[in-house]
Amino acid sequence: MRIVAVGDTHRDFMGLRELIEQQMDSTDLFIHTGDGERELDDIRSLYPELPLRAVCGNCDLYSSDPQVDLIDAGGVKIFVTHGHGFGVKYSVEELEQNARRLGAAIVLFGHTHCQYYRYDEGLHLLNPGSLSHPRGTSRGYAVIEIQNGQILCNLVQLR
Repeated sequence: MRIVAVGDTHRDFMGLRELIEQQMDSTDLFIHTGDGERELDDIRSLYPELPLRAVCGNCDLYSSDPQVDLIDAGGVKIFVTHGHGFGVKYSVEELEQNARRLGAAIVLFGHTHCQYYRYDEGLHLLNPGSLSHPRGTSRGYAVIEIQNGQILCNLVQLR
């Protein structure tokens, strides 16, 4: 299973659309980590069959997406949240504790606009960064490959 994770697109419909169109033929699931409600509404209208899951972020005032989501992808649990409710700008400890309590193998979060990856005792913590407004890094997204219970996470930087 191949998953593309993206977040913090903040009204960049064209950037999100371009990424989806480039990746849709080789991707089983797209996950958005929040702060993209307007462009997500447009993407969902344009591609109603697109396998897309999303959570709402602190800027998604009218989103009907949940604040957290627990996704089973290829037999692997993925805990998804924007992260603002877990204090991720300061620490990922609370987020990590919640993910472990839920039995997740992967945590996807956003909010900081910075790409982040750490593997610790069976848990992958991953922030795809911002596709549109990065802080201190390049624009980017993440790719997760799940095969026979094996997980490979890659951060992709765009120029």
